[in-house]
This record gives sequence, C-alpha cells and structure tokens, in this order.
Amino acid sequence: MYTLYIANKNYSSWSLRPWLLLREVGIPFHERLEAFVEGPSGSSRARFLAFSPSGQVPCLHDGELRVWDSLAIVDHIAEAHREVWPEDRAARAFARSAAAEMHSGFGQLRRWCTMSVGIRVRLHEEARGAIAADLARLQELWAQGLERHGGPFLAGPSFSAVDAFYAPIAFRWQTYGFPLGEKAADYARRLLSLASMREWERDALAETWRDAAHDAEAPKSGEIIEDLRAR
Repeated sequence: MYTLYIANKNYSSWSLRPWLLLREVGIPFHERLEAFVEGPSGSSRARFLAFSPSGQVPCLHDGELRVWDSLAIVDHIAEAHREVWPEDRAARAFARSAAAEMHSGFGQLRRWCTMSVGIRVRLHEEARGAIAADLARLQELWAQGLERHGGPFLAGPSFSAVDAFYAPIAFRWQTYGFPLGEKAADYARRLLSLASMREWERDALAETWRDAAHDAEAPKSGEIIEDLRAR
C-alpha cells in the first residue's frame, strides 16, 4: 500500500492534490502528516529529508520507491490506476495540459492568495489587481473544460487528477473571497462539497500548531477578518 507524506492541512496546497486524488478515486493509502516546524533557517527541509529526497512534501512511498513532487506522484499512481485520468483521449489531453498549467503557472494567485484553510481575508486593492489576469485565465480554462466535456468536473462526469490540481483554488476562494463568475463559483462550490474536501477542512481547522512563516503571508494581501482554527 502507498504511504503519502504530507504537511499541515491548513497550509499545504501541494499535499492536498495527491491526497484528494487518492481519496476521491478510492485508492487505499497510509497518510503520514509531518508538520512544518520553525528553525534557524525557517524551513523544515532538514527533517523532511528523512522521507523525501527533495526535503519537501508531498512524497509518496511505494515499496522501496520514493516519488516526490505532486505531478510526478499523480503520474506514478496513474501507471497502476487508469481512472486517475479520463478514459476519453481528448478529455485526457485537456486534463493533463490543465493540470500542468496549474502546476507551473498562476504565480500571482499563488503569491497573493496562499492557502490557509482556516482564516478569512478581505483582500487589499493591490492584491485584487495583481491576481486579476490569473483569475481571468482560470475562469477561461474552467469554462473550456466544463463546456467541452459536459461536467460536472473539468474533464467530464468523473473526478480526475485535473480536479485535484485545482482543488486548492477552491479553498483559496473560500479564504479570500476573490470574484468568480457564476459557473466558476459553482465549480468551486462543487469541489468544496466533496466529502474528502470536507474531511481535509475539518482536519485543517482542528490543527493547533502554527507556522509563523506561513501565517505571515496572508496579512500582506489583506485584512484577516476571521480565524476559525482551533486554539
């Protein structure tokens, strides 16, 4: 059975992707959560090197194999589980391209709206302006997927890896309240309503440990108006 190493559910958008995929597709795995901890370098890399060659999460253990980076993990899982990507060739091509674009792009949205599941933030005007182009592309891409492949997921009727890659955006939307059109908002709500997403959110809100480096990011983008995390 796979073992998936992840970090704090409140912060780790990269960990969410393979975790959610495994849950939603129904592939058994052991979860190992290793929390971010502060140190002289402000990094957990040295401790994470014990289980991850890159010193980062997520990292999948498959027997003696070590697979790191969320996109590599998804591709590795797909070798044994065809349901990870859509069966239809055209839908699969779209899904792979859209997942890769999320993996390498949307830099402004990542910078200004870092994932913090348990807080709510009112964005400053500077942040709203900075993410506008990314939001326009995001909605264009989601509309293409939903319209071309019939929904309710981006590449058709079934949840697949591409939806897992965009799931952190749904949490970011919930946190920062940035504007989305009706169809994009409906898709974000669909992701948030998944049982596995609700499980992740419950766990994130229950976490009591904090990482100062991550917590310092959201106040740069806006005013924190609510903190729902356990004390």
